[in-house]
Amino acid sequence: MITNGIKNLSIVCGHYGSGKTNFAVNLALEAKKQLAGKVIRIADLDIVNPYFRTADDRELLENAGVFVSLPEYANSNVDIPVLPPMLIHMFTSKDDISIIDVGGDDGAVALGMYKDRISAADYDMYYIINMYRPLTATPEAVRECMLEIEALCGLKCTKIINNSSLGAETTAEDVLDSISYAEECAKLCGIPLVAHTYCPSYAPDLAEKIKGTEFENKPLFPIRDVTKKLF
Repeated sequence: MITNGIKNLSIVCGHYGSGKTNFAVNLALEAKKQLAGKVIRIADLDIVNPYFRTADDRELLENAGVFVSLPEYANSNVDIPVLPPMLIHMFTSKDDISIIDVGGDDGAVALGMYKDRISAADYDMYYIINMYRPLTATPEAVRECMLEIEALCGLKCTKIINNSSLGAETTAEDVLDSISYAEECAKLCGIPLVAHTYCPSYAPDLAEKIKGTEFENKPLFPIRDVTKKLF
């Protein structure tokens, strides 16, 4: 189970279109479901207003009991780079489970402002990869992207999540085809691969098709497709 051993601070990063926000939202929902009594918080660190994504899921998250921290002007026409004031608490709390959805380059730079506090905390930085995005289609490109993110924020990625997907067109075969790619990415990046995500509504037959194959015991994380599409 992906929430086993989850740390107080989980940072979610990756290339544009890799599905960072969808994973971050699903991780928060799963943590709330599995960790009874724990306070679960999520924050969006994308300071470029048109790209706010967690804000789209605020009602879903809050209805599930997840605390959502967003900049004051999220999802408005005001483009002012103001970070959520709750961030300091999220970076340092030893009681809450906090999930930070890092946006693109701007989010990684903003994250770097707090690198000293984060480095002193108990954290994981999940690197989300997607074989079906053109700029991360090879393990070499995945590693290059990871190094760029690490250079921008001054922090190291600690875990890989294979989120390879074609959206609503994703099939069980697409997920299975991405497993070897993800394992090679983890090997090249030098960090562990902890889960392969899939959306049961898109690939309802995955659990059946994986039986009896070399992938039968791979860690799967079923997720819901909850984020609004911009294109």
